Amino acid sequence: MITDSFDPKSEPLFTVESFVGPQRHLCDVCVLTFSHLILEELQARFALREVGILRNVNGDRPIYLFECGGKTLATVLCGVGATLAGGDVEELNWLVGATKFVMFGSAGSLNREATAGKYVIPTEAYRDEGMSYHYAPPADYIAVRNANRVEEIFTELGLPFVSGRVWTTDAFYRETRDQFEKRKAEGCLAVEMEVAGVQAVCDFHGFGLYDFLVTGDVLDAPIYENDGLHSANHDLDKLWIALELAKRI
Repeated sequence: MITDSFDPKSEPLFTVESFVGPQRHLCDVCVLTFSHLILEELQARFALREVGILRNVNGDRPIYLFECGGKTLATVLCGVGATLAGGDVEELNWLVGATKFVMFGSAGSLNREATAGKYVIPTEAYRDEGMSYHYAPPADYIAVRNANRVEEIFTELGLPFVSGRVWTTDAFYRETRDQFEKRKAEGCLAVEMEVAGVQAVCDFHGFGLYDFLVTGDVLDAPIYENDGLHSANHDLDKLWIALELAKRI
């Protein structure tokens, strides 16, 4: 069973070093984006310099460094889903030394009234994926440890937000009516694909995750709505917020 997968006592058969060589330290904070349009905006506005590559059979993704607010930051087009995103975090730590990760993306609303016009700051994530069970003891939810700091920064910036549980799944076509009702009854505000797994990886290695979401599609409706999904994925407001987080953590 996947709930038996956490094995903190024996050593891994191989590590990131097996693939990418010796560890480097170039910066402390990495901004993870899932949007190629947001990455293009970063390239247009900052002097990004390539310092490494996340290699994959699907293709290479460059890792960039840039200066922002007196800080050296890394950024990369992050893999979608807990498995890819969690693996990216491990490799980014090794390739550039980052131990703090700002992650932002879109989510589906499970509570239309609560999330309308607000950013969502996850406080706990329901572990309906596979990655987290290899990095943390089995449990239904995992705490998002730095949610309070993200809330503080959003308050400083005067941004509208709602905090609460989210549901992490790696089977987006199996978000069924009954599962939606269960998660909403438990207080989940949104459904997304990365937070539980990435938080578990960060907990295991002692990294910090700073996450916020924007709801684009709506499950909390008589008929599924996805008109806002493109905006939630690609609008630039999230980038400027992520940079403020990166400068302040």
